Amino acid sequence: MAEPLTSNAGAAIEAIWRIESAKLIAGLTRIVRDVGLAEDLAQDALIAALEQWPATGIPRNRGAWLMATAKHRAIDAFRRGERLDRKHAEIARDRQLHDASAEATLEAAVEDDIGDDMLRLVFIACHPVLSTEARVALTLRLLGGLTTPEIARAFLVTESTVAQRIVRAKRALTEAQVPFEVPAGPERAARLASVLEVIYLIFNEGYAATAGDDWMRPALCEDALRLGRILAELVPREPEAHGLVALMEIQTSRMRARTGPRGEPILLLDQDRARWDRLLVQRGLAALERAVKLDRPLGPYALQAAIAARHARAASPAETDWAAIAALYDALAQIAPSPVIELNRAVAVGMAFGPAAGLAVADLLQSEPALERYHLLPSVRGDLLAKLGRFAAARSEFERAATLTRNVRERELLLTRAAACAQ
Repeated sequence: MAEPLTSNAGAAIEAIWRIESAKLIAGLTRIVRDVGLAEDLAQDALIAALEQWPATGIPRNRGAWLMATAKHRAIDAFRRGERLDRKHAEIARDRQLHDASAEATLEAAVEDDIGDDMLRLVFIACHPVLSTEARVALTLRLLGGLTTPEIARAFLVTESTVAQRIVRAKRALTEAQVPFEVPAGPERAARLASVLEVIYLIFNEGYAATAGDDWMRPALCEDALRLGRILAELVPREPEAHGLVALMEIQTSRMRARTGPRGEPILLLDQDRARWDRLLVQRGLAALERAVKLDRPLGPYALQAAIAARHARAASPAETDWAAIAALYDALAQIAPSPVIELNRAVAVGMAFGPAAGLAVADLLQSEPALERYHLLPSVRGDLLAKLGRFAAARSEFERAATLTRNVRERELLLTRAAACAQ
């Protein structure tokens, strides 16, 4: 039986597409061994749904309908012969591909474990042969179900730029003959790190937008969190997958408290913690516990989640265990050293042991080339200087930070803090 469609049929089908597209493309990629062709077939199935479902209603098993439609389109394409010689060995597993055997082979392939297909697609979309920008675009397209215009809006680039990244990514995967499989051993660990990095990059762009008029883009955070949850279930024995989910859950819990009525940013210590989403906090703490229970050394994401958990468990800023947070940053700096981690450690040290101690850490970073144009370095120094009563120097730092950020809301906040130092 089919479900009747409301008058807004397009929106309903689009929502179903967001849910089903990744599984559909994953299954098709295993069958046709070409991620570009798989996406084309999936898009054909979507077009068929847009044409048929308004009249017939939504099928009870939407995913199966879309897969069956795409599968028949694949068979038709192979029957036309254009790709027969190139594809029959892969699809028929060295059997001669005729009409009957093609359909039988594809039918059998559809019955395989969709979870395995999804995991393979995750590793393909984040393959090291692609640039970071290409991995992000392809992941959002194939696994997030986003359109090219949506990705372009999210990252404030042109649609043509995103389209070129996606086309080039597909071409690079085809030319490199990337196998549709989950890598093993050291290669799997390296590729998993790439997957986690891409998901976190997507999340961070939503949590603190690099540029534009809005401080946050919640839809990107939601997409990243959904991808992270899927990945964690696909690799349940990987603590860093659970660590990343924990980190994103807890950070997402603060979203409602991070902006004021006019969209202005509200910093962590000034937020109304009653507005934090306790359900997301609990989900994050549970994910962190899953990572810890795997009884392996905590990686960068799990350690950052442990830091976020310290904030989440504190009823107020005054009750935050800043000494423990500083120690966690010490541990994080040991396994994932970076200037940005050191800058975060400076903040924690300043809160735990006084602004002078924090400033001493931050001052060591002023000659760091990677932070030369990073607006948060002068922002952190300005905050610490203000706490020490050195208001003229603090104002100068806040003003410099304002010139470096490309986010309008953040610039307004920094200029407001600079002005407060002059009073």
